[in-house]
Amino acid sequence: MKILIVEDDAVLGAVVEKGLSEIGHSCSWTQSGSEATDLLELQSFDVMILDLMLPDLPGLEVLKQLRKDKRDVSVLVLTALGSVDDRVHGLNSGADDYLVKPFAFAELVARIVAIERRKTKSPLTALRVGTLSIELTSRLVKRGEKEIELTPTEYKLLEFLMRNSDQVVTRRMLCEHLWESDWEGVTNVIEVHINRLRNKLNKGFEIDLIHTIRGSGYELRPD
Repeated sequence: MKILIVEDDAVLGAVVEKGLSEIGHSCSWTQSGSEATDLLELQSFDVMILDLMLPDLPGLEVLKQLRKDKRDVSVLVLTALGSVDDRVHGLNSGADDYLVKPFAFAELVARIVAIERRKTKSPLTALRVGTLSIELTSRLVKRGEKEIELTPTEYKLLEFLMRNSDQVVTRRMLCEHLWESDWEGVTNVIEVHINRLRNKLNKGFEIDLIHTIRGSGYELRPD
């Protein structure tokens, strides 16, 4: 993908540009909101990673101008402003997703892939990862020929993992998806749901589909 990074923090901007370039993306980086609007007029980008706290032109103004011009660019807002009101304001202004600093690079990559997947693919009726499948309309879950009954929370958790298969999904991402909150809690609530889901998926099978990535989160891989 062709990605425009708008981040005034020199260290963070360089790290993000280097990391995304190393995994095959074509990146342009600017520390200026005004320069970002110029680049958007001159070039075509798939995704813009946009910091809100810019020294010249505020990130929200860049975003509003982008949407006013009706340019087909997915926007991931990247900011230190983490309140619910701040996130809602950014999303209502035309952002596709919102990531609060500090963040894990794996989560940044997962969110970029997710917003592009939503834009480029027609609505799915089913998900499949190896022998595991979900019929999205009926919510029928099967591993091979075996039907698996899940609670609503377990189903929502599994669907999110399948939509982000072969990527690390952080506990924070799961909390936001399940409860529309960035609260990670002081209990092991995510681990409890993951373990219950894992037990149901693995019953009668030798291979574990959900892999724990120490210090990061979880990853669903084909069996």
